[in-house]
Amino acid sequence: MSSHSAFAAASDALAACVLGALDGTGGAVQLARYVDDASDTLAALAAVRVLGADTFSPHLLLEGPLPAQDAAVVAKAFDAFPASGASEEAVVARRDHATAVLFARLSGEDTLRVAEPAPVDDAGPAGPAGWAGWCVRMAQLAPLATLVLDGPVHEAARDGALQLCRGVSRSILRRDFPTAVRLVRWLAWLHHEGVGLPLDPGLVAEHVLLVGGAGPRTALDLAIARHLLERRPGKGVKAAHA
Repeated sequence: MSSHSAFAAASDALAACVLGALDGTGGAVQLARYVDDASDTLAALAAVRVLGADTFSPHLLLEGPLPAQDAAVVAKAFDAFPASGASEEAVVARRDHATAVLFARLSGEDTLRVAEPAPVDDAGPAGPAGWAGWCVRMAQLAPLATLVLDGPVHEAARDGALQLCRGVSRSILRRDFPTAVRLVRWLAWLHHEGVGLPLDPGLVAEHVLLVGGAGPRTALDLAIARHLLERRPGKGVKAAHA
């Protein structure tokens, strides 16, 4: 098996573990045990890096503690695969920064070495003709659509709610279900933030699940969206700071 295939398989396996913790079928995530039991330790650490902020979903959405041994695994994963922070990898830099912010909040340790993401000119919808490309970028940033986090990308999501709805519809019509699911996460986050939407994110999520199948990563995105939708609207980060 190639390194790429091994990393992809390990990422799917970890996503399934996180999903089990979220839906109550698999107990706690137990990152340390996941890595210890893995046949390929490097691939398991790569999976922790790939899932990034989503690894913490059960701790955020179900308010469970992050054990010290699991925090150590996250730190080890960043040591094995250091964050770049290069401007040409803006999406990766923002995802790494989100992981570091949540890690510090849950572990109490500000030890992950990541660069502050550089401001980008296309943080918001790029005009009438650029919304489709912007939605692709927002789909890549779907791990930021979770509790606690807020920043320029989230402000762009608030300002671009209509474009995100258009992006979901476009992705479904193109049968690009992974992108549709990631954008549904943003709609669920906006719903939690109390932003009015022309689409019902719950109905859209059900439709995508029925027609698009559900691999571990897709199922995890949908589970996170469901947890956000089950929360009371208008109680998100912006409301907490109002």
